[in-house]
Amino acid sequence: MSLTVLNVAYPLAPVSEATAGGAEQVLLTLDRGLVQQGHRSLVLAAAGSRCHGLLLPVEIPSGNLDQQAKQEARQQFRVALAHVLERHSVDVVHMHGIDFHEYLPNCNLPIVVSLHLPLSWYERRALTSVSQNVSLVCVSHSQARTATRGVEISRVIPNGVDLEGFQLPRRKGDYVLYMGRICAEKGVHLAIDAAEQASVKLLIAGTVFDYPEHREYFETMIRPRLGRNAVLIRAVGGRRKAHLLAGAKCLLIPSQARETSSLIAMESMASGTPVIAWRSGALPEIICEGSTGFIASSVEEMASAIGHVSGLSSAACRGEAERKFSSARMISSYLDLYSDLTMSDATVEMQAA
Repeated sequence: MSLTVLNVAYPLAPVSEATAGGAEQVLLTLDRGLVQQGHRSLVLAAAGSRCHGLLLPVEIPSGNLDQQAKQEARQQFRVALAHVLERHSVDVVHMHGIDFHEYLPNCNLPIVVSLHLPLSWYERRALTSVSQNVSLVCVSHSQARTATRGVEISRVIPNGVDLEGFQLPRRKGDYVLYMGRICAEKGVHLAIDAAEQASVKLLIAGTVFDYPEHREYFETMIRPRLGRNAVLIRAVGGRRKAHLLAGAKCLLIPSQARETSSLIAMESMASGTPVIAWRSGALPEIICEGSTGFIASSVEEMASAIGHVSGLSSAACRGEAERKFSSARMISSYLDLYSDLTMSDATVEMQAA
């Protein structure tokens, strides 16, 4: 049965292959999978986004993304979402933003909410006061285990990546890599510290969003340390991203947040590149210690691990990615959920009739 699925992005983060956010990448992967399998994909996202299905763009405030800008963007999404549901016949609404409850549609359609971030970051009422038609989905088992009383998780659907977009390297370069958002919680300054201690060049492929706290972090903690051995190349996507990952000695993930998943770690392994990550959230679930990377609890441990990655096998990294991190598996799991919800919804309607 063909479905029409409306994916709703986080208002302040445009959706594209170059977007650093994991939520946006998962949304884009689902959008592509829906189209490839003959379903209809609608994507409500900030203007400037790019997708495979029908983009429903929303103009949001530009410049400084302060609290007022967030409120304005949420209001724009609230209005736009109501308008979309009036104009289009939709089977499932799939929401991805941390602030989803601010523009949650008042309808009887099945609504899926993927919880991409640590559960403690969401407003508690958003997770405990959901209607019966709302299904909360965790993206890792470690994340689901943090659910407190009153939070009902419908399913755990681990994230996945498009393995075909990444290949084993012909040879490795002379650099280690950080790739992702540039903000305090991601610990980019710790990657600089570790690379410096290991006497190796660090490439930083990341985005500084226009949040005041992100800008301050970049200007005070990162910019002063850029130079020959710590090089900022900004965000990359597509072939360049794949090339950088494949050529790196290793990927550094010094995140200080309780990571719920890590697409970039999966993509790195798919590229045959080991990962050295902080002992944080789901990261120990993703990395096989001493086989596809190392888990560190300090800058010193991360620096030491950099010196040992040459002994790890690119083929082992790729093999682990193929076994565990396929986007096809993730898409299939979401399609099963969509099907179960729409079938259940149809059964209720028949019984009511």
